[in-house]
Amino acid sequence: MSARLRAFAAGLELYALSLFGLLCLIPVLAMFVPGFLLGLVFLVPGPLLAVRRLTGVVRRRTGELTGIEIREPYVPAPPLPQPQADGWYQRDRQLYKRLWWPRLADRIDWVLGDNATWRDLGWLAVSPLAGLLGVLPLALPVAAAIFAPAPSPLLTFLLVAAGAVVGLAVAPQGLRVTARFHRRLLGGSVLRTDVQDVQADHRVRAWVAKASSPVVRLALLLLTSLVAIPVFAATAIALILGYGVGLVFVVPWAQADLRWLADWRRSLAHWSGVSIPSPYRPLLPLVRRPDGMFRVRKSLYKSERWASWTQRLYWVQSDPATWREFVWRGTDPIIGGLIAGVPVALVVYGIWGLILPRIVHLFVSDSPASFWYGTFFGHPGLAIPGGLILAATGVAIAPAALRLHGRWTRLLLQPAGETVLAQRVEQLTLSRADASDAAARELRRIERDLHDGTQARLVALGLRLGAIEQLIDTDPAAAKDLAGQTREAAALALRELREVVRGIHPPVLAERGLADAVRALALDSPLTVTVDIDLPMRLPEPIEAAAYFSLAEALGNAAKHARARKVAVRLDLILGERTGDPDVLRMCVRDDGQGGADPDRGSGLRGLARRLGIFDGTLSLSSPPGGPTELIMELPCVSSSPRTSTSSGKDWFSF
Repeated sequence: MSARLRAFAAGLELYALSLFGLLCLIPVLAMFVPGFLLGLVFLVPGPLLAVRRLTGVVRRRTGELTGIEIREPYVPAPPLPQPQADGWYQRDRQLYKRLWWPRLADRIDWVLGDNATWRDLGWLAVSPLAGLLGVLPLALPVAAAIFAPAPSPLLTFLLVAAGAVVGLAVAPQGLRVTARFHRRLLGGSVLRTDVQDVQADHRVRAWVAKASSPVVRLALLLLTSLVAIPVFAATAIALILGYGVGLVFVVPWAQADLRWLADWRRSLAHWSGVSIPSPYRPLLPLVRRPDGMFRVRKSLYKSERWASWTQRLYWVQSDPATWREFVWRGTDPIIGGLIAGVPVALVVYGIWGLILPRIVHLFVSDSPASFWYGTFFGHPGLAIPGGLILAATGVAIAPAALRLHGRWTRLLLQPAGETVLAQRVEQLTLSRADASDAAARELRRIERDLHDGTQARLVALGLRLGAIEQLIDTDPAAAKDLAGQTREAAALALRELREVVRGIHPPVLAERGLADAVRALALDSPLTVTVDIDLPMRLPEPIEAAAYFSLAEALGNAAKHARARKVAVRLDLILGERTGDPDVLRMCVRDDGQGGADPDRGSGLRGLARRLGIFDGTLSLSSPPGGPTELIMELPCVSSSPRTSTSSGKDWFSF
């Protein structure tokens, strides 16, 4: 009994910290208003760091009370910026005379860029609900007293006593589940060695992720629908000013520069299981006539600036996707907002409008203090189970709503047939140019290798043979020694020639196929490389060569730039649903390095993307700061197949 009482006291202490955290969430969120809306970002780090002190207390007390250690997951604080030789401080491409602003900017990026910061805020919001499991000896008797029939005091007493007994009996288990919840949101890596505990934690994590992911995604999609309201208003005003008042210069701004919202929605469409490529027609380059004029339709311009502006105006207005997007901006807040808003509203109001307020008022007050504190069929006591029903309903219908939302988005934002054809022609033109450039670079490399290495050795070999001819009659011994040196030089030239041939097409790739060639790459890598290959058949030689050199470059990048120790490589062959023939070769390279890879800051990833683009392949990168880095490359197995991406975001590897 004493152990159960201690568990109840520990759960009560942790629940008090959870309630205090919920109260602290209000001023923290209030600070976001001037921080993000008014540009006063320097106000944000202070409250977030104060939250870290509170969650630090929760981690320490959870470890002391339950024995479940919770590691601090925060990214280390950035070092102080160092002045340059002239005394100025550089941050990005800007110089500063004093230290305070570079230091403040690094601090802001450090706090806001750390995922643990947002997990702390999530813990503040949901910990009072999860923490109820730790105070079951108190929660069950209170619930029994609320739901017991009023005219039966004896029955009420018996129900309260039964609730207290049951609560004390399960208090240790409830405390343990609460501690695991704290570890999941506030902790780093699992430190316990209990395998069953780790497996159970993974199962709970997978279930929670599967249940909450559609709701969270719908909430983000609902945000895009709300943002579409001011975007639609700005577009409508710009069209009125442009065609009604004559201020035509605002039309391209409203219809082209505000396309980022539709692009954002298309990028999120994969959550719904649909893929929506860009629907806009390509903007043709401006060509100068022999007389120096620029022609745009039937008009000629001397100024390239005006010609470009006019061409862009015609390009925007003549594209049907522009007007379909305008219709989408006006109707999505209603249709898309309704589809995404219903499940989100059920979950949000069920938890924060019915369950949590009633739980708080069990300890604070007997009557609601806000219109947000609802009742269920007129009974305040039924608000808790009613909120659970609403939240469960929202979670249940969220996947279907997510799929319906994707179909609605695709209805207006997908490209038309003519646009797809124009984009395909442009892509083939770029692929042809990349293929020509790559072939020219490869020929120059082969010529350089042959000229600097093999050719020089063959010339030296000819000179030595001439010397042997002169010495063979006068000094046979010297001629014999020189012949031995010539033989070694010929063997060395042969090895260099084989190296050149291997750079063109590795023999192991031609003789044994892509799978064995990749395994040979893994053996030659300085890193620990694990290979998982599922290739039931040989692929066309150009596809195998492109895949081989792409993987070689990816492994080289991991060794040189990622500071990785382990790399996992997986190759899958996706077969066509109807024909059963090879459709797409998917290659995934995942390392445990420092992360932060960015194609805009280096030429390696851009070159890799161009290599894949020659074969109409795709490249997707996930590299958060701190790692891991996952590079997914996909090559269509038929060169004429349209560009496609079947990446599902599935996590194949773990370190």
